[in-house]
Amino acid sequence: MTEFLPSAIQISYLAAACLFIVGLKQLGSPATARRGNILGAIGMLVAIVATLLDRSVLNYETILVGILVGSALGAVMAQKVEMTAMPQMVGLLNGFGGAASALVAVGEFWKVLDSGMSPPLDETITIVLSVLIGGVTFTGSLLAFAKLQELVPGAPITFPVQQPLNLTLVLAFLACGTYLVIDPSNTTTFLVLVGLSLVLGVLFVLPIGGADTPVVISLLNSFSGLAASAAGFVLMNNMLIIAGALVGASGIILTEIMCRAMNRTLANVLFSAFGSKQVTGGAAATGDLQDKTVRSIDSEEGAMMLGYARSVVIVPGYGMAVAQAQHSVRELADQLERLGVDVKYAIHPVAGRMPGHMNVLLAEANVPYTQLYDMDDINPELDRTDVALVIGANDVVNPAARHNESSPIYGMPILEVDKAQHTIVIKRGMNAGFSGVENELFYQDKTVMLFGSARDVVTKLVAGVKEL
Repeated sequence: MTEFLPSAIQISYLAAACLFIVGLKQLGSPATARRGNILGAIGMLVAIVATLLDRSVLNYETILVGILVGSALGAVMAQKVEMTAMPQMVGLLNGFGGAASALVAVGEFWKVLDSGMSPPLDETITIVLSVLIGGVTFTGSLLAFAKLQELVPGAPITFPVQQPLNLTLVLAFLACGTYLVIDPSNTTTFLVLVGLSLVLGVLFVLPIGGADTPVVISLLNSFSGLAASAAGFVLMNNMLIIAGALVGASGIILTEIMCRAMNRTLANVLFSAFGSKQVTGGAAATGDLQDKTVRSIDSEEGAMMLGYARSVVIVPGYGMAVAQAQHSVRELADQLERLGVDVKYAIHPVAGRMPGHMNVLLAEANVPYTQLYDMDDINPELDRTDVALVIGANDVVNPAARHNESSPIYGMPILEVDKAQHTIVIKRGMNAGFSGVENELFYQDKTVMLFGSARDVVTKLVAGVKEL
């Protein structure tokens, strides 16, 4: 039976890869996402069991301790994390994945040296790549986590000669990597490579601001997959190569989708320090807005507008996430449906702080998947909508993106709530969004403001609608 074990392991890897691919496909829709997640988890279980059966695995006790400790920590984190903190957790887990891949490369390098040999050329190259991608992913993800957690300022951090410094460090890494390929036994050069990769990760994320966080999280997720794939080449493990390639490819595809949703290039996201300055979207726009006033209403008036409407489109944003108002929003929708109001949710691709942030929050509140509409599907219906209720969203509903060529967000696809018959905006104050751009929607004749915390305001709206 022993001679069949290697073949059984490779067949198990193939089955796991199929489960990963089907699972990724099902993650593309909220209706099938949970099933896709389960399939992916089963695939990972199959891959782990097959790897543990490999004859090259000798120390099962250490592996078992690692599994138990990691599982316990993961279970506690999953139970304790708030849904509003999910982006931070994703960023942190990306960092752990990058660190694991880099440590595999470091361990393999020292293992070969301890045997009295030098790593062969192909293995040295893959070790260098794994250290680079894993190190950048680790420190970059930790910094992204710190920005999201507000441990460091979320605004872009720039300084003179920043880009020349980055280029110098990249060239230094390439030079050290080339030297290590020539002399694989040089441990000092290898340690310098590790240090440079960690510094590059910090400098990579430092100039990226809060508005671009969803894109950065997607990109770092892709990096963590590429790092895992590189580690797979170091260990000559087919499953790790395939799984890492799938994560890397899906992450970069999602990154491209997010960039397209903001009508920006990836290079612009990474190097423009978007949001580092407060702007008003052009002198003409500033003059126009100064001549206009904002109309505000109270919760009782808002409840009447919503309760007597035939159709309402709810637009959730980061303000809803911060206030943890998703359950109150679901209750409001239930009360409106009780009165015969047609309720839908409009989801912008970059609303919140990570891809699918609003979908996750609304799923936690058990909002039916059939009521969630993507931007392209809901925009044609907004001109036939009685009331658009914007809860904590800002840049993704700013009409300046359509017509103001001097605005930094010009060309970005938006949810066209200004075309609805009436628009109610729930917001704490008149501060600009992540981009620092004044929102002209707030000053339009069909728009009214409801000032306050999203959860408090929505709770009052629920009470008002119940009385109708």
